[in-house]
Amino acid sequence: MFYLTEQFFSIQGEGKYAGVPSYFLRTGGCNLSCPGFGATYEVDGETRYGCDTYFAVDSSYAKSWTKVDDAAALIETLKKEFETIGYKPDMVITGGEPLMYHADSTFYEVISWLVEEDIQITFETNGTIEIDFDRYPAYQSCVFALSLKLANSGEPKSKRIVPQALRAIGKYTKESFLKFTIDAALVETTAIDEINEIREILPDLPVYCMPVGESRDTIWRNDKAVFEFCMKHNFRYSDRLHIRVFDTTQGV
Repeated sequence: MFYLTEQFFSIQGEGKYAGVPSYFLRTGGCNLSCPGFGATYEVDGETRYGCDTYFAVDSSYAKSWTKVDDAAALIETLKKEFETIGYKPDMVITGGEPLMYHADSTFYEVISWLVEEDIQITFETNGTIEIDFDRYPAYQSCVFALSLKLANSGEPKSKRIVPQALRAIGKYTKESFLKFTIDAALVETTAIDEINEIREILPDLPVYCMPVGESRDTIWRNDKAVFEFCMKHNFRYSDRLHIRVFDTTQGV
């Protein structure tokens, strides 16, 4: 059993495959909260701060999540969606933190079916969940977008950087890349040192950097600094197309 907060057909907005038509499954729940990212939202009159997809992270929203305990039913739904689309798009499994469910039998059955259908799967993950790739071999065929959190997330380093999990992903997966969310302040302080420390664990992976922001306005505050940071350090700049086009709208 696992939880979905939404599923939709759109275009990948960030990272290596930005611009590619993709079908999204967004799971509910995360092992991080990232209060430093500064997205604000209200729960019972209380202002909270954190992830820009707070509705998929904060358990206060769990009552609106959909429980998935029948893999066959979700697979049939996806087949119908693909028939409507007219082709099998890339799949993006995001969250929250989707790999919290990696050992769940229902979740793994869906992933295994997608692999058998030769559909490219990208996991958007914070890279903190250690996977047994021998026991769950379908994950070896997936792309892992490692959205590792830096100091600006507000999470302690010991919680957001798990070397053994990262080494396993780097060793066993079809493809993986590093993706960092950076603001203008971090560019001027610890960003390069933090990224270089992580690259000592995964030295061969390409690095994408994108601006912090849950809205067009907040992205505009950080994009130029991140753009110049990438030029200086030979990293790849990733914009956030879905936010540029749709601002704060969910399900796009």
